[in-house]
Amino acid sequence: MHFEILVEDISGKYALDILVPKIIGENHTYYIHSYKGVGQIPKNLKPSSDAQKRILLDRLPKLIQGYGKTFRAYSKSNYSAVLIVICDLDDKCLHRFRQELIKCLDNCSDKPETYFCIAIEEGEAWYLGDLDAIKAAYPNAKDSILNSYENDEICGAWEKLADAVYPGGSQSLSKLGGQKIGEQKTIWAKTITLEMNIDKNRSPSFCYFRDKLRYLIEKEGNPYK
Repeated sequence: MHFEILVEDISGKYALDILVPKIIGENHTYYIHSYKGVGQIPKNLKPSSDAQKRILLDRLPKLIQGYGKTFRAYSKSNYSAVLIVICDLDDKCLHRFRQELIKCLDNCSDKPETYFCIAIEEGEAWYLGDLDAIKAAYPNAKDSILNSYENDEICGAWEKLADAVYPGGSQSLSKLGGQKIGEQKTIWAKTITLEMNIDKNRSPSFCYFRDKLRYLIEKEGNPYK
């Protein structure tokens, strides 16, 4: 099986490049595409920004349509492919956001097999689902802060992680600006994910993503499942 995975930023790509092989093993293929922000689904379901800006949700209707045509060609060679779209929830309403994504998919004439995985509230919540991994990557991480976190809590996940592992915490990092925050998120993606045990992660949204990939692989091996 082949997975095409769309993610909203480069730090997410770095994390998934480490995590996805742990989940799917060596007998399946994947490609992860990163974008330069999440944006929003256009109301008329037509791209509302220049393609070169690479804003994920702005481009999503066109992307899904394109993958539908590509996957149809794959099916003729008995090669299964699935599209996975990963977005942070941020401060959106989960139910409303999921409905918008499903509407976008349903509007496509060439509909690929597509699944939406929403990190609640941010990708850093997936790291916080494995406190042992954080401690392995950052032995001096503050236990009091890590232990106060409830999995997939709406609390400012990257700020919580920064308060635990970054000198001076999130306030110090915020003063350096968005570029430095992005660079630090990339560092976390490259270090913490290396230590993560995917089977012991306690983030419900990460477990949904992990189990969805495993289910699709199992279903491919047993089409009657």
